[in-house]
Amino acid sequence: MQRIVPGPGQESVWDYPRPPRLERCMSRLRVAFAGVTIADTQDGYRVLETSHPPVYYIPSQDVAMQWLRRAPGGSFCEFKGVAGYWTLEVGGRVSEQAAWSYEQPTAPFAPIAGHLAFYASRVEACFVGDERVAAQEGDFYGGWITSRVVGPFKGGPGTRHW
Repeated sequence: MQRIVPGPGQESVWDYPRPPRLERCMSRLRVAFAGVTIADTQDGYRVLETSHPPVYYIPSQDVAMQWLRRAPGGSFCEFKGVAGYWTLEVGGRVSEQAAWSYEQPTAPFAPIAGHLAFYASRVEACFVGDERVAAQEGDFYGGWITSRVVGPFKGGPGTRHW
């Protein structure tokens, strides 16, 4: 693994902290699935963690919740707590566990209680501002890659023990 040096206006995910940091996101965040805007906000958060592209959290009041239903299962994050999952269903199209949320996150992450994060790989498109994001490799972390962040990024084959 060789760290990519960030250019002007870019951030290296290798400069992000561990444990992760929560910060407000001033950019517009959007999620689309099956031709429908599922989420649209200018009131989001992002979580920054070493080696990961940012994960964006959108308040549920800015999510079209009629298209989501609770999915079975959950996971545990040592920093944020217990996550629950959401399945999208629009016009007969289904994306299992397309999003997750923390209903009772740990104290440092309390502001994202009830916010949803979406896997870019499990929806039609996600945007930060006007830029369409690329999905972080793998099915675990769910970060959104934009031109503002450089890696290499954890998540792909051979990166598990970075």
